Amino acid sequence: MEQISEIMSSFIFALDSGDIVPLYESVPKGKRLRAKLILKIAKTSPEALKLAAIVEMIHAASLLHDDVIDDADTRRGEESFNAKFGDKSAIMMGDILYSAAFSKLAEFPNDIASCVSNAVALLSAGELIDVKLSEFFNTDKNRYMDMIYRKTASLIEASAKSAAILEGFEGGDFALYGRNLGLAFQIIDDVLDITSDEKTLGKPALHDFKEGKVTLPYLYLHEKCSDKERERLKSLYKKELNSQEICWIKESMNKYGAVEYCIKEAKKLGHEALKAVEKYEIEGLKEIITQMIERDF
Repeated sequence: MEQISEIMSSFIFALDSGDIVPLYESVPKGKRLRAKLILKIAKTSPEALKLAAIVEMIHAASLLHDDVIDDADTRRGEESFNAKFGDKSAIMMGDILYSAAFSKLAEFPNDIASCVSNAVALLSAGELIDVKLSEFFNTDKNRYMDMIYRKTASLIEASAKSAAILEGFEGGDFALYGRNLGLAFQIIDDVLDITSDEKTLGKPALHDFKEGKVTLPYLYLHEKCSDKERERLKSLYKKELNSQEICWIKESMNKYGAVEYCIKEAKKLGHEALKAVEKYEIEGLKEIITQMIERDF
């Protein structure tokens, strides 16, 4: 990961701007999930390292924009970039990262460049869909799944597929692996928003619901609960919840097995992902799935 960070920095230093470098150094590093996935598939060739750096810059740019859209003042327990430097700097730094990444992506063969750039278009569309879905209490699971595919899974899908193309593997097999990994990753994120404490999350528990995100656990709960409970659940949507209301939501999730259902869905996606690439016998792909599903955050 250190090599990837150095490559990313070199992209920024090449812009030859003393104003950009100190701001870039404050951009959150993240878990580098996409980079790790690329290197598991395509090893550590110079081209694989460069591709991993490009994808991580794209991901970092999307997070900077995401925090502005969400008016977030923290990310993973730390002060967010936009809280430190303002929304304008966050938006422009996101644009710089996108632009720098795309200038390097253009140096790759067309099939790889097209794969990644299409994922970025999907990611941006997913952001817009997420904003639109937060305007009302969404009860359509298909709309939720389409949104998280675009916003989260599409770039992970492209990471796996493009790495496979680099290595000479069948891209479709790895696209399915990456897609399912991304979907399962987001579902577990949504579960942890309910089950984890504020210290672990780096944000208040049930924050998603307050922000207008009707995630899979809430969709399942809404489907299974009584009419009276359904009305109460809707009345709490986008509200500053007190301890009693938080307790009721968590108890209702437990009563109807919403969390267990979501974890089961994530594990099913993980199983399908591993089945798609099992013939390649690549060490570490199962570990990535397992760590993602069983993580605390």
